[in-house]
Amino acid sequence: MVRALLLILAAVAAVPATASAPEDFLVIAHRGASGERPEHTLAAYERAIDQGADYIEPDLVATKDMRLVARHETEIGETTDVGTREDFADRKRSKTIEGRLVTGWFAEDFTLAELRSLRVRERLPGLRPANARFDGLYQIPTFEEIVTLVRAKEAETGRAIGIYPELKHPTWLLQEEGIDTVDLLATALRQADLDDADDRVFVQVFEISPLQRLNALVDTPLVLLIAVEGGPYDEPAIAWDDLLTPSGLADVAEYADGIGPYLGHVLDADGKATTLVANAHAAGLAVHPWTLRKENAFLPPILRKGGDAAAPGDLAGLVRMVVAAGADGVFTDDPALVLSALGR
Repeated sequence: MVRALLLILAAVAAVPATASAPEDFLVIAHRGASGERPEHTLAAYERAIDQGADYIEPDLVATKDMRLVARHETEIGETTDVGTREDFADRKRSKTIEGRLVTGWFAEDFTLAELRSLRVRERLPGLRPANARFDGLYQIPTFEEIVTLVRAKEAETGRAIGIYPELKHPTWLLQEEGIDTVDLLATALRQADLDDADDRVFVQVFEISPLQRLNALVDTPLVLLIAVEGGPYDEPAIAWDDLLTPSGLADVAEYADGIGPYLGHVLDADGKATTLVANAHAAGLAVHPWTLRKENAFLPPILRKGGDAAAPGDLAGLVRMVVAAGADGVFTDDPALVLSALGR
């Protein structure tokens, strides 16, 4: 362990204070500027855009009346005030989602009008108490509203702004709830004229078959997300490790344009690059690892400052590592800090 920490320190010291990234290195605002505003709100997305993020990332779930809305999970009790609403007390239930028992309130059990009566809360108030000051101010946005916001900000700034939606649990929603979010998103992209290969849109999923379906429905660039361990829910015989090999990446390139791997797949414990980025590039795939966050709780030990888990650590050092690894972009809760580390 001591040797690993010393190697990380050496890796941080070996790269310049400002990362020298390619001009097209993408800063993707993970759920918006969620280090500064409650995630998946128009306020979080707009703050990220104002800070200069290249893309904003909404996670998409569906309502009972088939509208796509932005939430981190289908369970909404963690991020809204629904638990305080007596009129919705009878909606609380337990569901097994991709093998995990979850108890709470679920977006697919509410109409859009019902969801719009709720207000958003900060998901991590212990780590981000400043964000909790905004509790109760914002509604859950629809995908259409997010597109409208982006176009309004493009008109205001004269700058192109991308959208990087993720479909949450599409296979489970289709099988268990009868909601086809693949079709809903493909339709929404076509209606917004965002379904072409040159549009500033990536669609990401932690599953294979939804991406294969999307590949046949739209020309929008597609990204396979890769988790820490296990494998895609819709293909239980396939492990993520299988897809991270050169042959596995070649298979991914048949239906996707990039991968969004867990950061630990891109950087070893010593902070040096693994072979993943080079292998993915050889297969013609872009690489956008996730997720860079400023708080000590989310950083490697050598990059932490002090013992307070909520205090900011050396996020810039981690940015330099990711750039040195050759990644094409990065997901971050703190786009302003990442852009600063990049000298932008």
